[in-house]
Amino acid sequence: MLFAIRVSRLVYYNQINISELQPAMETKSARLTILIDPVKKEAFERLCAAQDLTPSQVVRQLIREYLEQHGVTYKTKSPVGTRRKTAA
Repeated sequence: MLFAIRVSRLVYYNQINISELQPAMETKSARLTILIDPVKKEAFERLCAAQDLTPSQVVRQLIREYLEQHGVTYKTKSPVGTRRKTAA
């Protein structure tokens, strides 16, 4: 999985291994690019590292909590990319 944060015209990428994350997590990934103050980005990355978490893990958890807080339901598996059985 690729985690990207865009600051001004620069994009910072961090490679993230998703194989060790929660077993019930989504099977497909989509990229979310955000603009954030470089000082806040650095503080956020340091806090995540101190907690042995990646920024992507924290952002995904924040999104799940925000959706839950507002009563939004969603499927964890996307139908995109799944194969349909065809009649032989």
